[in-house]
Amino acid sequence: MTIVRLGFVAMSMELKNASPSKTMTLTQFQKTEDREAAIRKLERIALTNLENSHRILKHNHFNEIHFYRFSSRLIPLADHEELAGWDYMQPLKGKLAEIGKFVKEHKMRVDFHPDHFVVINSPNRDVLINSVKNLKMHYLLLKGMKINPTHRCVLHVGGNYKDTEKSLERFVENWSDVPLAIQQMIMLENDDTSFTLEDTLYLCEKLGIPLIFDYHHHLAHHREDNWEEHWNRVVDTWKTSPLPIKMHISSPKSEDKFRHHSDFVDVDMFFKFLNEIKGTVPQIDCMIEAKQKDKALFTLMKQIKARKHVEMIDGSSFYLQ
Repeated sequence: MTIVRLGFVAMSMELKNASPSKTMTLTQFQKTEDREAAIRKLERIALTNLENSHRILKHNHFNEIHFYRFSSRLIPLADHEELAGWDYMQPLKGKLAEIGKFVKEHKMRVDFHPDHFVVINSPNRDVLINSVKNLKMHYLLLKGMKINPTHRCVLHVGGNYKDTEKSLERFVENWSDVPLAIQQMIMLENDDTSFTLEDTLYLCEKLGIPLIFDYHHHLAHHREDNWEEHWNRVVDTWKTSPLPIKMHISSPKSEDKFRHHSDFVDVDMFFKFLNEIKGTVPQIDCMIEAKQKDKALFTLMKQIKARKHVEMIDGSSFYLQ
């Protein structure tokens, strides 16, 4: 028997006026003649994003959802060179501590997925430096919440640069320039165009990084490939993690737009995966990457309740028998 828990990404489709990703562009910042006033406005936006994140967490608790991915855009321009020297954490400390206390009280699993410009295997040194700077922001946010940062940030391997082998080895080389505390925060995900499950496993096994299996990405990259033969290797990458194994689930928008995420999750596609892995792990946390966010989770749970060999636990969790 395996426990399956569902989560969703960043934005709630059920709550009104609760965006955790409100922003200010660099152009808007630069247009404000009073720099200090512009910084204070950035801080107010960041606090609003955190307040909305807290609202979403309360919504999740009410609906028995225990797994959530924070927006990586909580603090606009946090790592931009124009804002060098800005101590963005200082005005956020109280709210971050409040959020962290709520997360721990209700035993929630939370994490981040930094944006596509965070690229560890870049041949450009400045891109690597800026990537580490961005990852440090995520680390500080987790520390501000007093949440153990270990395995809380999902990354893609990065760019392929028309040479998979060299790009994988560059990741290994650049990894030594990533501070240990940030290394310990990272999980890697297979993608849909550049790095296959086996490519990503190579790095995860070599560097001791947990692998998040994205089933949709795998199908988009290799529809005929037998992923099941690698599943035990995926599970082994989590053997030293304090967290249960995690995967991503989404469904193709259409056959001709297979790589695009649909609004909802195809329950049959999801159970095709689950029926292959049931019993191999005591628990698996499944992050829904569907356009309809929490609404997709609620819809999926209604469909799951109607299936055989399932025992419901609560609003987002069930036993797979």
